[in-house]
Amino acid sequence: MAKPGLAIEVAYALPDRQWLVALDVPPGTTARQAAVLAGLTMQAPDLDPSACPLGIHGKRVAKPEERVLQAGERVELYRPLLADPKDVRKQRAARAAEARR
Repeated sequence: MAKPGLAIEVAYALPDRQWLVALDVPPGTTARQAAVLAGLTMQAPDLDPSACPLGIHGKRVAKPEERVLQAGERVELYRPLLADPKDVRKQRAARAAEARR
């Protein structure tokens, strides 16, 4: 008798569009394997699921090649940041300080 699969989801979002793919994967599937299996490169050709950062339910996974998935988990593919949030906050604070002068 075959082992039942695990129901998981893989999510990816662009500023103007998002995808959520439901998959049934075999036990032992890693986060990276699920990202590749989702086939999102058809809709987002610039995406490289074999190299992009991944997370599960909003928490970054340090070693997605080793992280084995559990049923019900959502693997998220992350895009690179366009600006460092710390730098943006510093610039905003500097502009506010200059405006007060």
